[in-house]
Amino acid sequence: MTKAEIIDAVYEKVGGFSKKEAAEIVEAVFDTMKEVLAGGDKIKISGFGNFVVRDKKQRIGRNPQTGAPIPISARRVLTFKPSQVLKMVLNPHKDKQRQADSESGSASIGSESRTETDSDSSL
Repeated sequence: MTKAEIIDAVYEKVGGFSKKEAAEIVEAVFDTMKEVLAGGDKIKISGFGNFVVRDKKQRIGRNPQTGAPIPISARRVLTFKPSQVLKMVLNPHKDKQRQADSESGSASIGSESRTETDSDSSL
């Protein structure tokens, strides 16, 4: 989805705004998010997820063709961790499976936590 498509969606769903005003609102939201993240702060959007800026230290990497060591400079990276609500929207079959497991009593809490942790680390 592009920024223009987001503007169109806001224009259609919210109503009461012109397309230009919808574009200004979307731009204002993105500008605010950029400023907050540039300042090193977190953004927590309930029901959606968290945006976090992390500092990575300088380290030594390898050139994949030659194997020669090369320095990788320190940098800041943006990470996103989706909320449980967003995860359920993206994977509705897991929610149905959890309900079936809890009704039958066959799933253990420890195995569910381990599965969720494993899937989180792969994101």
